[in-house]
Amino acid sequence: MSIANLLENRVLLEKQLFWLKHSFGEVQKIGQKPEYEVFEFDSYENLCSRFSRTIDFLVRKIFRSIDAVEFENQGTLIDTVNHAHKRGLFEDIETIRKIKDLRNEIAHEYIDDALEDLFEDIVRLTPYLIEIVEKTLKYTLQYQK
Repeated sequence: MSIANLLENRVLLEKQLFWLKHSFGEVQKIGQKPEYEVFEFDSYENLCSRFSRTIDFLVRKIFRSIDAVEFENQGTLIDTVNHAHKRGLFEDIETIRKIKDLRNEIAHEYIDDALEDLFEDIVRLTPYLIEIVEKTLKYTLQYQK
């Protein structure tokens, strides 16, 4: 992978961050409730989807692209996350693990009630994901000409 590839992915990450922040803002207006109107549930479901796509893209595309540009060994996803941690892109390995675990739960929930159980965690962890994306975008600025 090249610097050009990293910068292309960076542009896509900026777009994902915009939509993640948008969805997060929408659910903050709604708040948490025992029951949701259809449009409210849709807003939460959008946030869940964008949360999942953002963490996947961040780890699988951006972190791996940075590894390639910086000539890091292309190991496992755990190696990739550890390299990102060493770069200071996030402070706590445990938090990124929780974000990835939540992404996996979202991906495997097919029943609305089960997905609803994840809303509180999504709202709690989204600010951390936003912070990681913002730090990563700042870090990758060094590769722009």
